[in-house]
Amino acid sequence: MADLAIRNRPLAGVHGGSATVRLTPADAAHRISLRAGQDAVPALSSALGLSLPTNPKTSSSSGSRMALWLGPDEWLVIDEGEGGLMQAAASSGTVHSATDVSHRNTAILIEGPGTSAALNGGCPLDFSLKAFPVGACARTLFGKIEVVILRTSEESFRLECWRSFSEYAFGLLRDTALDVD
Repeated sequence: MADLAIRNRPLAGVHGGSATVRLTPADAAHRISLRAGQDAVPALSSALGLSLPTNPKTSSSSGSRMALWLGPDEWLVIDEGEGGLMQAAASSGTVHSATDVSHRNTAILIEGPGTSAALNGGCPLDFSLKAFPVGACARTLFGKIEVVILRTSEESFRLECWRSFSEYAFGLLRDTALDVD
């Protein structure tokens, strides 16, 4: 797995938000893009130490790890702890594809009562609790970039994006947060 200390953290030192929205760059994390057939899901789940979700728009977590369903055979697996995702996947004994995307991605944490409205400033998804409950995730567009959005609590989201687009995503969120009452 790539050493997370090799590169400078994107968005280091930036902050933003409003009275109802707080924007924070997430800490560095280990990530893999995982592709596998349904027959490999039980063994990969066991090796990774969490159940890979198999239903659209769902996620699962265990300890410092979370898995986000992106498609019928695709997940984004994030570990905010020690890492070891590539080694764990390799130990599963199943046919799969795992790519370390730790340095490609970064995340922005969006918290507060105005989070849904701030996200809607750049994304047309319905972020109401009924339509997008805690644990829901989706790969979508935010402004002009592809992102993965995970609802982590009633008033909190995690927006995953490529680090090269992180300043754009943060800037758009900062602007939309200022429009939220």
